Amino acid sequence: MPRPPQQRRALFLLAVPVLLFGSGWPVNKLALAGTSPLWFATGRVILSALVSFALVVMMRQFRWPKRPDLAIILSVGLLQLGLFFALTNEGLSLVPAGRSAVLSSTTTLWLVPLALLAGEPIPKLRWGGVALGLAGIVVLANPWSLDWRAPGVALGHGFLLLAALSWSVAIFHTRHHSWRLTPLQVLPWQMLVASLFLLGLAALFDPGGRLAPSIVTLGGLFYVGAIAGPLATWAALIASRDLPTVVSSLGFLGIPALGLMLSTTLLGEPMTWSLGGGAGLIVAGVALATLARARATDRR
Repeated sequence: MPRPPQQRRALFLLAVPVLLFGSGWPVNKLALAGTSPLWFATGRVILSALVSFALVVMMRQFRWPKRPDLAIILSVGLLQLGLFFALTNEGLSLVPAGRSAVLSSTTTLWLVPLALLAGEPIPKLRWGGVALGLAGIVVLANPWSLDWRAPGVALGHGFLLLAALSWSVAIFHTRHHSWRLTPLQVLPWQMLVASLFLLGLAALFDPGGRLAPSIVTLGGLFYVGAIAGPLATWAALIASRDLPTVVSSLGFLGIPALGLMLSTTLLGEPMTWSLGGGAGLIVAGVALATLARARATDRR
């Protein structure tokens, strides 16, 4: 059990991913103007990999991975980092930033059917969270008012939900993995795998893509790649390790909330009843599913 000073530090560090990842949504949206989403994701992960390697070297945490570490390096690198960033960038280029931040936060809801497929018992409280979350997605998407025939509307929503699914598969593996190296020690290698994966993906599907040579694009790339990516991930790892699951998980709900707030205030995105109501239902559903899992863990 972490000592009180560790928990106080973890509570302080919990604000780091909330601020950096939450503010990253409007920054990403602005930076993607005139830029290939896949190449922007590639540049972001390459920068994060370089900073992550430098971070573990400075902290004397650099380790060469062994064979047992390869599975978690590949699953997180390909799904949680590579595919997630590719899909969210593609979705973000088609969907407003606030809506994107909320839809991509449905990761916890996807864990329920994955647990069901694995034969794990699902408490009623967790099913209630899924029901709230699904209702929130329906309200947020507002199928009665959106023009689904407009270019990119359905595709953008699908990209963001698939991004949440890809991250949830990696989380599911992370929870069942027998760790040898620490999450911080494998992070640079996961970033390296994501970089190689995204380079191949961008070269295959967008060979003529480019990064716009503008201050907004390059500044945004530096912010989400060199600052938000590695530092927020490092802080999130410590918060997840030293705080109770329910505290850290509920705290991370501040990420879509901040992303939504900043997108409406800084980018002028309208706060409609469907956006506000859907976001509230999704956040409540994720909170309920998280609380159910925390209670199940406590019973063990």
